[in-house]
Amino acid sequence: MIVMLAGGVGASKLILGFSKLLSPDQLTVIGNTGDDMELFGLRICPDLDTVLYTLCGKVNPKTGWGIRADSFRCLAALQELGGEGWFQLGDRDLATHIWRTSLLKQGYSLTQVTDRLCQAFEVNHKLLPMTDSFVPTYLVTDQGELHLQEYLVREGCRPVLKELRYSNIEQAQPAPGVADAILKAEAILLCPSNPFISIGPILAVPGIKELLVQTQAPVVAVTPIVNQRALKGPTAKMLAELDYAVSPTAIAEMYKDFLDVFVLDERDEELQQEIETFDLKVVTTNTVMTNTEEKINLARRLLEML
Repeated sequence: MIVMLAGGVGASKLILGFSKLLSPDQLTVIGNTGDDMELFGLRICPDLDTVLYTLCGKVNPKTGWGIRADSFRCLAALQELGGEGWFQLGDRDLATHIWRTSLLKQGYSLTQVTDRLCQAFEVNHKLLPMTDSFVPTYLVTDQGELHLQEYLVREGCRPVLKELRYSNIEQAQPAPGVADAILKAEAILLCPSNPFISIGPILAVPGIKELLVQTQAPVVAVTPIVNQRALKGPTAKMLAELDYAVSPTAIAEMYKDFLDVFVLDERDEELQQEIETFDLKVVTTNTVMTNTEEKINLARRLLEML
Protein backbone atom coordinates (compact mmCIF):
# COMPACT_ATOMS: atom_id res chain seq x y z
CA MET A 1 0.00 0.00 0.00
CA ILE A 2 1.20 3.50 -0.91
CA VAL A 3 0.33 6.24 1.58
CA MET A 4 0.32 9.82 0.33
CA LEU A 5 0.44 12.91 2.55
CA ALA A 6 -1.39 15.55 0.58
CA GLY A 7 -2.69 19.07 0.39
CA GLY A 8 -3.45 21.41 -2.48
CA VAL A 9 -3.88 21.15 -6.22
CA GLY A 10 -0.35 19.86 -6.92
CA ALA A 11 -0.93 16.93 -4.61
CA SER A 12 -4.21 16.06 -6.29
CA LYS A 13 -2.50 15.90 -9.68
CA LEU A 14 -0.10 13.24 -8.45
CA ILE A 15 -2.81 11.41 -6.52
CA LEU A 16 -4.82 11.15 -9.74
CA GLY A 17 -1.79 9.65 -11.47
CA PHE A 18 -1.39 7.01 -8.78
CA SER A 19 -5.13 6.27 -8.76
CA LYS A 20 -4.90 5.28 -12.43
CA LEU A 21 -2.19 2.72 -11.61
CA LEU A 22 -3.22 1.36 -8.20
CA SER A 23 -6.31 -0.50 -7.02
CA PRO A 24 -8.33 0.99 -4.13
CA ASP A 25 -6.66 -1.22 -1.52
CA GLN A 26 -3.21 -0.13 -2.73
CA LEU A 27 -3.59 3.61 -2.12
CA THR A 28 -4.43 5.66 0.98
CA VAL A 29 -4.39 9.46 1.07
CA ILE A 30 -3.92 11.37 4.32
CA GLY A 31 -5.33 14.81 3.61
CA ASN A 32 -4.44 18.15 5.13
CA THR A 33 -7.21 19.77 7.16
CA GLY A 34 -5.18 22.76 8.32
CA ASP A 35 -6.89 24.85 5.64
CA ASP A 36 -10.37 24.04 6.95
CA MET A 37 -12.65 26.94 7.81
CA GLU A 38 -16.16 27.76 8.95
CA LEU A 39 -18.16 30.08 6.71
CA PHE A 40 -21.90 30.79 6.83
CA GLY A 41 -22.01 28.22 9.63
CA LEU A 42 -20.62 25.50 7.34
CA ARG A 43 -17.51 23.37 7.81
CA ILE A 44 -15.43 23.65 4.65
CA CYS A 45 -12.49 21.31 3.98
CA PRO A 46 -10.84 22.61 0.80
CA ASP A 47 -7.95 20.14 0.54
CA LEU A 48 -10.06 17.07 1.32
CA ASP A 49 -12.65 18.21 -1.21
CA THR A 50 -10.04 18.86 -3.90
CA VAL A 51 -8.84 15.27 -3.56
CA LEU A 52 -12.44 14.01 -3.48
CA TYR A 53 -13.52 15.92 -6.59
CA THR A 54 -10.33 14.99 -8.43
CA LEU A 55 -10.70 11.26 -7.79
CA CYS A 56 -14.36 11.20 -8.80
CA GLY A 57 -13.67 13.18 -11.98
CA LYS A 58 -15.81 16.18 -11.06
CA VAL A 59 -13.07 18.72 -10.32
CA ASN A 60 -12.98 21.99 -12.25
CA PRO A 61 -10.08 21.44 -14.68
CA LYS A 62 -9.41 25.17 -15.06
CA THR A 63 -8.85 25.86 -11.36
CA GLY A 64 -7.94 22.42 -10.00
CA TRP A 65 -10.49 22.92 -7.21
CA GLY A 66 -14.26 23.17 -6.99
CA ILE A 67 -16.72 21.33 -9.20
CA ARG A 68 -16.67 21.46 -12.99
CA ALA A 69 -19.38 23.67 -14.56
CA ASP A 70 -20.76 24.65 -11.15
CA SER A 71 -23.13 27.61 -10.80
CA PHE A 72 -22.95 30.33 -8.14
CA ARG A 73 -26.54 31.48 -7.71
CA CYS A 74 -26.65 30.82 -3.97
CA LEU A 75 -23.43 32.78 -3.41
CA ALA A 76 -24.83 35.70 -5.42
CA ALA A 77 -27.99 35.65 -3.31
CA LEU A 78 -25.92 35.60 -0.11
CA GLN A 79 -24.03 38.65 -1.33
CA GLU A 80 -27.31 40.45 -2.03
CA LEU A 81 -28.23 39.82 1.61
CA GLY A 82 -24.95 41.32 2.80
CA GLY A 83 -22.81 38.18 3.05
CA GLU A 84 -19.20 38.13 1.91
CA GLY A 85 -18.54 36.54 -1.45
CA TRP A 86 -14.74 36.38 -1.59
CA PHE A 87 -14.67 32.61 -1.03
CA GLN A 88 -16.08 31.02 -4.16
CA LEU A 89 -18.68 28.46 -3.13
CA GLY A 90 -20.48 26.89 -6.04
CA ASP A 91 -24.00 25.56 -5.66
CA ARG A 92 -23.08 21.88 -5.97
CA ASP A 93 -19.99 22.46 -3.83
CA LEU A 94 -22.25 24.00 -1.17
CA ALA A 95 -24.22 20.77 -1.03
CA THR A 96 -21.03 18.97 0.08
CA HIS A 97 -20.45 21.49 2.88
CA ILE A 98 -24.07 21.45 4.01
CA TRP A 99 -24.08 17.64 4.15
CA ARG A 100 -20.73 17.52 5.97
CA THR A 101 -21.84 20.08 8.54
CA SER A 102 -25.13 18.29 9.13
CA LEU A 103 -23.35 14.99 9.78
CA LEU A 104 -20.77 16.60 12.08
CA LYS A 105 -23.59 18.18 14.11
CA GLN A 106 -25.18 14.73 14.42
CA GLY A 107 -22.00 13.53 16.13
CA TYR A 108 -20.17 11.85 13.29
CA SER A 109 -16.39 12.37 13.23
CA LEU A 110 -14.68 14.03 10.28
CA THR A 111 -13.18 10.64 9.39
CA GLN A 112 -16.65 9.07 9.27
CA VAL A 113 -18.07 11.98 7.29
CA THR A 114 -15.22 11.86 4.79
CA ASP A 115 -15.81 8.15 4.30
CA ARG A 116 -19.50 8.76 3.64
CA LEU A 117 -18.67 11.49 1.14
CA CYS A 118 -16.27 9.13 -0.63
CA GLN A 119 -19.07 6.58 -0.89
CA ALA A 120 -21.50 9.20 -2.20
CA PHE A 121 -19.02 10.36 -4.86
CA GLU A 122 -18.04 6.74 -5.67
CA VAL A 123 -14.40 7.29 -4.68
CA ASN A 124 -13.01 3.88 -3.78
CA HIS A 125 -9.47 4.85 -2.78
CA LYS A 126 -9.11 5.58 0.94
CA LEU A 127 -9.14 9.25 1.97
CA LEU A 128 -8.40 10.06 5.61
CA PRO A 129 -8.27 13.47 7.27
CA MET A 130 -5.03 14.03 9.20
CA THR A 131 -7.06 14.56 12.39
CA ASP A 132 -10.69 14.75 13.47
CA SER A 133 -9.96 17.96 15.40
CA PHE A 134 -10.62 21.42 13.99
CA VAL A 135 -7.12 22.91 13.62
CA PRO A 136 -7.28 25.88 11.22
CA THR A 137 -4.04 27.53 10.13
CA TYR A 138 -3.52 31.23 10.82
CA LEU A 139 -0.84 33.45 9.34
CA VAL A 140 0.78 36.37 11.15
CA THR A 141 1.39 38.99 8.44
CA ASP A 142 2.20 42.67 8.06
CA GLN A 143 -1.58 43.17 7.84
CA GLY A 144 -2.33 41.31 11.07
CA GLU A 145 -3.37 37.72 11.69
CA LEU A 146 -5.33 36.09 8.89
CA HIS A 147 -6.99 32.73 8.45
CA LEU A 148 -5.18 30.83 5.72
CA GLN A 149 -8.12 31.16 3.32
CA GLU A 150 -8.33 34.90 3.96
CA TYR A 151 -4.65 35.14 3.03
CA LEU A 152 -4.88 32.88 -0.02
CA VAL A 153 -8.21 33.93 -1.48
CA ARG A 154 -9.41 37.26 -0.11
CA GLU A 155 -5.97 38.89 0.04
CA GLY A 156 -4.48 37.03 -2.92
CA CYS A 157 -1.30 36.14 -0.96
CA ARG A 158 -0.24 39.81 -0.99
CA PRO A 159 0.49 40.31 2.75
CA VAL A 160 4.04 39.66 3.91
CA LEU A 161 4.21 36.44 5.94
CA LYS A 162 5.96 36.59 9.30
CA GLU A 163 4.84 33.47 11.12
CA LEU A 164 2.42 30.53 10.92
CA ARG A 165 0.20 29.22 13.68
CA TYR A 166 -1.51 25.82 13.61
CA SER A 167 -4.30 26.51 16.09
CA ASN A 168 -5.33 23.84 18.62
CA ILE A 169 -2.77 21.46 17.13
CA GLU A 170 -1.30 20.48 20.52
CA GLN A 171 -4.61 18.85 21.49
CA ALA A 172 -5.05 17.04 18.18
CA GLN A 173 -4.47 13.35 17.54
CA PRO A 174 -4.00 11.49 14.26
CA ALA A 175 -7.38 10.49 12.87
CA PRO A 176 -8.39 6.82 13.21
CA GLY A 177 -6.55 4.78 10.60
CA VAL A 178 -3.70 7.24 10.07
CA ALA A 179 -1.16 5.57 12.36
CA ASP A 180 -2.05 2.12 11.06
CA ALA A 181 -1.70 3.27 7.45
CA ILE A 182 1.73 4.80 8.05
CA LEU A 183 3.09 1.82 9.97
CA LYS A 184 1.76 -0.75 7.48
CA ALA A 185 2.63 1.16 4.31
CA GLU A 186 4.99 -0.21 1.68
CA ALA A 187 5.99 3.38 0.88
CA ILE A 188 5.01 6.85 2.08
CA LEU A 189 4.99 9.80 -0.28
CA LEU A 190 4.94 13.50 0.60
CA CYS A 191 3.25 15.12 -2.38
CA PRO A 192 4.67 18.19 -4.16
CA SER A 193 2.77 20.48 -1.81
CA ASN A 194 3.51 23.68 0.10
CA PRO A 195 5.66 22.64 3.11
CA PHE A 196 4.14 25.29 5.38
CA ILE A 197 0.40 25.18 4.72
CA SER A 198 -0.20 21.76 3.12
CA ILE A 199 2.35 19.30 4.54
CA GLY A 200 3.29 21.34 7.64
CA PRO A 201 -0.08 20.98 9.39
CA ILE A 202 -0.02 17.20 8.88
CA LEU A 203 3.48 16.95 10.37
CA ALA A 204 2.43 19.19 13.26
CA VAL A 205 -0.23 16.73 14.47
CA PRO A 206 1.36 15.20 17.59
CA GLY A 207 2.73 11.75 16.81
CA ILE A 208 2.82 11.87 13.01
CA LYS A 209 6.49 12.80 12.68
CA GLU A 210 7.32 10.01 15.13
CA LEU A 211 5.31 7.56 13.03
CA LEU A 212 7.27 8.58 9.94
CA VAL A 213 10.49 7.83 11.82
CA GLN A 214 9.18 4.50 13.14
CA THR A 215 7.76 3.09 9.91
CA GLN A 216 9.80 0.54 8.02
CA ALA A 217 8.55 1.94 4.73
CA PRO A 218 10.69 4.31 2.67
CA VAL A 219 9.54 7.92 3.05
CA VAL A 220 9.77 9.90 -0.18
CA ALA A 221 9.17 13.59 -0.89
CA VAL A 222 8.57 15.17 -4.30
CA THR A 223 9.84 18.70 -4.71
CA PRO A 224 7.26 21.51 -4.98
CA ILE A 225 9.98 23.88 -6.27
CA VAL A 226 11.28 23.67 -9.84
CA ASN A 227 13.87 26.06 -11.23
CA GLN A 228 13.40 28.44 -8.25
CA ARG A 229 9.66 28.60 -8.82
CA ALA A 230 6.54 27.08 -7.35
CA LEU A 231 4.37 25.75 -10.14
CA LYS A 232 1.23 26.43 -8.09
CA GLY A 233 0.52 28.63 -5.09
CA PRO A 234 2.67 30.82 -2.82
CA THR A 235 5.38 28.34 -1.84
CA ALA A 236 8.24 30.40 -3.28
CA LYS A 237 6.95 33.62 -1.73
CA MET A 238 6.55 31.98 1.69
CA LEU A 239 10.02 30.44 1.57
CA ALA A 240 11.59 33.83 0.83
CA GLU A 241 9.59 35.72 3.46
CA LEU A 242 10.41 33.15 6.14
CA ASP A 243 14.14 33.41 5.29
CA TYR A 244 14.52 30.10 3.48
CA ALA A 245 16.24 29.68 0.14
CA VAL A 246 13.76 29.30 -2.71
CA SER A 247 15.24 25.94 -3.56
CA PRO A 248 14.47 22.21 -3.38
CA THR A 249 17.39 22.03 -0.96
CA ALA A 250 15.41 23.99 1.62
CA ILE A 251 12.48 21.57 1.27
CA ALA A 252 14.74 18.53 1.65
CA GLU A 253 16.32 20.01 4.78
CA MET A 254 12.91 20.53 6.37
CA TYR A 255 12.06 16.84 5.94
CA LYS A 256 15.49 15.26 6.41
CA ASP A 257 14.84 13.86 9.92
CA PHE A 258 12.36 11.29 8.62
CA LEU A 259 12.97 11.28 4.87
CA ASP A 260 14.75 8.56 2.87
CA VAL A 261 14.39 9.74 -0.73
CA PHE A 262 14.01 13.18 -2.30
CA VAL A 263 12.63 13.47 -5.82
CA LEU A 264 14.24 16.38 -7.64
CA ASP A 265 13.10 17.82 -10.93
CA GLU A 266 15.52 17.20 -13.78
CA ARG A 267 15.81 20.97 -14.32
CA ASP A 268 17.51 21.20 -10.91
CA GLU A 269 19.83 18.24 -11.37
CA GLU A 270 22.85 20.33 -10.30
CA LEU A 271 21.45 20.35 -6.73
CA GLN A 272 21.62 16.56 -6.35
CA GLN A 273 24.96 16.42 -4.52
CA GLU A 274 23.96 19.28 -2.24
CA ILE A 275 20.80 17.45 -1.16
CA GLU A 276 22.66 14.17 -0.76
CA THR A 277 24.68 15.80 2.07
CA PHE A 278 21.52 15.34 4.19
CA ASP A 279 22.09 11.57 3.87
CA LEU A 280 19.20 11.26 1.42
CA LYS A 281 18.92 9.31 -1.80
CA VAL A 282 18.08 11.71 -4.63
CA VAL A 283 16.13 10.73 -7.75
CA THR A 284 15.81 13.15 -10.67
CA THR A 285 12.93 13.09 -13.13
CA ASN A 286 10.36 15.38 -14.73
CA THR A 287 8.01 16.42 -11.91
CA VAL A 288 5.94 18.94 -13.88
CA MET A 289 2.39 17.68 -14.48
CA THR A 290 0.47 19.69 -17.06
CA ASN A 291 -1.80 16.92 -18.31
CA THR A 292 -3.13 13.52 -17.30
CA GLU A 293 -0.40 11.66 -19.18
CA GLU A 294 2.32 13.48 -17.24
CA LYS A 295 0.54 12.78 -13.95
CA ILE A 296 0.46 9.07 -14.72
CA ASN A 297 4.04 9.09 -16.00
CA LEU A 298 5.36 10.65 -12.78
CA ALA A 299 3.36 8.18 -10.68
CA ARG A 300 4.72 5.29 -12.77
CA ARG A 301 8.29 6.59 -12.43
CA LEU A 302 7.91 6.82 -8.66
CA LEU A 303 6.49 3.30 -8.44
CA GLU A 304 9.38 1.97 -10.51
CA MET A 305 11.83 3.77 -8.21
CA LEU A 306 10.12 2.33 -5.13
